[in-house]
Amino acid sequence: MVAYVFDRLLKRAARQGITPSAKRSSRNWFRTTARRTATNPGRLIGSDSERLTTRPLIGRMYLFQYDPKGKKTLPYYDRYPLIFPIGSTASQGQAMRAGSFMGLNLHYLPPVLRAKLMDSLYETANNDKMDDSTRLRISYNILNQASRYRFFRPCLKRYLISHVRTKFFYIEPNEWDMALFLPIDRFVGSNINAIYRDSRNRIA
Repeated sequence: MVAYVFDRLLKRAARQGITPSAKRSSRNWFRTTARRTATNPGRLIGSDSERLTTRPLIGRMYLFQYDPKGKKTLPYYDRYPLIFPIGSTASQGQAMRAGSFMGLNLHYLPPVLRAKLMDSLYETANNDKMDDSTRLRISYNILNQASRYRFFRPCLKRYLISHVRTKFFYIEPNEWDMALFLPIDRFVGSNINAIYRDSRNRIA
């Protein structure tokens, strides 16, 4: 079963002769169309039980619900992170270590910078098939050593497993550009413009 919102967008694209690919024209179409698509993140997570997992893998994309431990003191947080789990090294094993894991939540970037970072991340993919075999080869060390990845800094977050409130909903590679630009962020504590401003300051 294809998650409802992705199925709808894929069918709309097919009618126009567009297929998900690494081509810039394809990426731009899916990104622009997704931004205009109203979506409930909770419903998306519940749309396909076969995609749910308790063990996210490095270099794949997931959506989940999160309730931070220190939410009363945080200036803001995203209740529905959309992440690429990363490791401290280039290892492609399990993302979880000692009760927590690191992930890139691109919701923290304004759309223009989000697109720039994603375009750079595509360069780390192990192949261009955009299927279940495709994943990003990313780690903190890799991201921190190249200026083209500098937009990752405000996106890097540590998540406590005990505060994850749903299973991890797997986003297939041919859906990455759609998912990244769907309006499914749910920030608490501040408005989105202030969050984007903070993120730009962290990059500068």
